[in-house]
Amino acid sequence: MASAAEQMAQNLSWGAFGKATELRQRILFTIGLLIVYRLGTYIPVPGIDGGELRAFMEQATTGIGGVLNMFTGGAISRMGIFALGIMPYISASIIVQLMGAMWEPLQNLKKEGEAGRKKLNQYTRYGTVALALVQSYGLAMSIESGGLAHDPGWFFRIGCMITLVGGTMFLMWLGEQITARGIGNGISLIIFVGIIAEIPAALAQFFAQGRAGTVGVGTILAVIAMILVTIGFVVFMERALRKVHIQYPRRQVGMKMYDGGSSHLPIKVNPAGVIPAIFASSLLLLPTTLATFSGSDTGPVMSTILAYFGPGQPLYLLFFTAMIVFFTYFYTQNVAFKTEDVADNLKNQGGFIPGIRPGKRTADYLDYVVVRLLVLGSAYLALVCLLPEVMRSQLSIPFYFGGTSVLIVVSVTMDTIQQVQSHLLAHQYEGLIEKSQLRGKRRSKKGTRRK
Repeated sequence: MASAAEQMAQNLSWGAFGKATELRQRILFTIGLLIVYRLGTYIPVPGIDGGELRAFMEQATTGIGGVLNMFTGGAISRMGIFALGIMPYISASIIVQLMGAMWEPLQNLKKEGEAGRKKLNQYTRYGTVALALVQSYGLAMSIESGGLAHDPGWFFRIGCMITLVGGTMFLMWLGEQITARGIGNGISLIIFVGIIAEIPAALAQFFAQGRAGTVGVGTILAVIAMILVTIGFVVFMERALRKVHIQYPRRQVGMKMYDGGSSHLPIKVNPAGVIPAIFASSLLLLPTTLATFSGSDTGPVMSTILAYFGPGQPLYLLFFTAMIVFFTYFYTQNVAFKTEDVADNLKNQGGFIPGIRPGKRTADYLDYVVVRLLVLGSAYLALVCLLPEVMRSQLSIPFYFGGTSVLIVVSVTMDTIQQVQSHLLAHQYEGLIEKSQLRGKRRSKKGTRRK
């Protein structure tokens, strides 16, 4: 039988949405900031030769440059102020979380609660500035060597670095504001909007290849079928759960004795969501960024790295798979599903898993369950991300049909819709409480009148 919350979720309508003024304000706030982000991708970095850049990117976007466009929303092809995208922030988050798992001072900060979390966020921002400075300098040097700058030199490099670092910090601020005052995860939504905005151009390019005869009709139908199957598979796996039975003992409150109940603890097959794919992709973007704009002046070391770690190469696929599996386990155990915290919460609430002692034994059992689940979860993420990569390298499909982009779009859409439903449910509960309070007041007034 469906719970009360599930029944209310089924009864959600546009009328309920119209009455939820706070939710409407949050959605409008989110849309407004995302529009600001899209406008920023069209503001160019000063000193770039626009004609040379367009001619260069017409060739580069068919190869590794398409990887960059997916995460920057096309800003890299226009060399906009958001050309670095949000990747320096994600890379800094990876470094801080890795150090937090291995370095004792940062481990102690995690235990300090809200104050420790704010301190870690501050370190992440400092790391974002440092990484953005390094990447912007490398990008400025690559632009110069590619002959895309009007007036090469230190004046151009410094201006380019200030612009790109400022754009990344502004994007980081936008993401935090969306998360705090809007709807959904701000960082994920920024990447999501960048992908969605470039899909029409990628579709037009793909169908143009079909009209030109470079891509056959069978290939086009196979790609469409692959996208539909991938979307359905992602939705199924993101909603898949492992339910752990939880028992609550009988308890006495005052003079009343309440019977014990039972419930379940839902554990997703993929608790980390789309984060491992984003993390793994961000680690592969730096050499691609530098090589895309360096043109024929790429050094022997960078040429060797790209020869073996370019998109579609065996070592690239192997490294991508290893990073996805690693970050799936790491992010789940350190951020998404901390078994020790879950076990402590169950113990404080009086709940227990039948046959398992509360406390450390419960945490060990949950560790056992999560590790086994993540074998399937990490394999699912790797399959979704790598299968289209292989097909793209073999069939010359535009990059936006890749598995990472489909995974990000579907996961972020599901997460955002879930948050909207949660806000609507909370609004309905508030309405029911207000109605019950008004009825109570009316009854009390009637009682006083009769007296």
